[in-house]
Amino acid sequence: MPRVKKLDLGMTALDELFMNDKERAENKLPKIFDIPLSEIDDFPDHPYRVLDDEDMQNLMESIRDRGVITPAMVRKKEDGRYEMISGHRRKHASERLGLETLRCEVVEVSRDEAIILMVDSNAQRSVILPCDKGRAYKMKLDAIKRQGQRTDLTSRPVGEKLSVTELAENSDDSERQIHRYIRLTYLVPELQEFVDKGEMKMRPAVELSYLDEETQRDIVDRIDETEAFPSHDQAIRIRKAFEAGEINYDKVQDIMAEEKPNQKPKFKFSFDRLKPYIPKDYNDRMAEDYVIKALEFYQKYLKKQREQVR
Repeated sequence: MPRVKKLDLGMTALDELFMNDKERAENKLPKIFDIPLSEIDDFPDHPYRVLDDEDMQNLMESIRDRGVITPAMVRKKEDGRYEMISGHRRKHASERLGLETLRCEVVEVSRDEAIILMVDSNAQRSVILPCDKGRAYKMKLDAIKRQGQRTDLTSRPVGEKLSVTELAENSDDSERQIHRYIRLTYLVPELQEFVDKGEMKMRPAVELSYLDEETQRDIVDRIDETEAFPSHDQAIRIRKAFEAGEINYDKVQDIMAEEKPNQKPKFKFSFDRLKPYIPKDYNDRMAEDYVIKALEFYQKYLKKQREQVR
């Protein structure tokens, strides 16, 4: 197995990154190494997806031109390999560029402490999909629950419980919104994909998360058939029917078949275009009736024309 090679850091304005081992030890900072990519494993159940999108192309160009400026963060495992905590995108970009090593800082933390670090460090991503965020929040809260107390990683006194309320204080999301994100983790993968693509709104998705898998898949089938998604009101009614033991595919179909207000087509006309054809003394109601009658007359005219052609 290749040996980990310590970096020759050189001079830079980022003093912390370029301290020597003694200076880093005095400041209680992790050491920075070049670690072979072949020795770094992805974080188990990593909630944030790594996408080969435009941002990844930009990151690859940056690494190609300037190298990895901010080191990734890893921890050493019992088997001697390393586990990625922060830097999955940098690792993927480096692999695509054919690089052999990744600049990393090695931290000594437990599995649950690593989860907290992983979630917090990735929270600064420019784009986070809703279901990814839900998985991350759930992983962090589960880790804290297993610990039974805060650690210095959370910047609060040891022994103080972490609640969703306190988590919201250090987040851009409210307590209610964090609960909603976590509920998304209870959706079947197909519904999660609809949410992440922006095809289904979060609030109806949260209501559907309380259904069992069979009922959720009935909804997926109905969406596939009609290409229509349940509104918030429809999702609430489906959930209530499920909790009352009155749900089946026919019930789902009946509720989702109802026309939603936002499905009704709305037509807008410029008044300047209609003005020449409407009597000047007509009010709005009279003008609307006038346009309807004109359309009815024109429809009859077209019908008569078609009959003459035959």
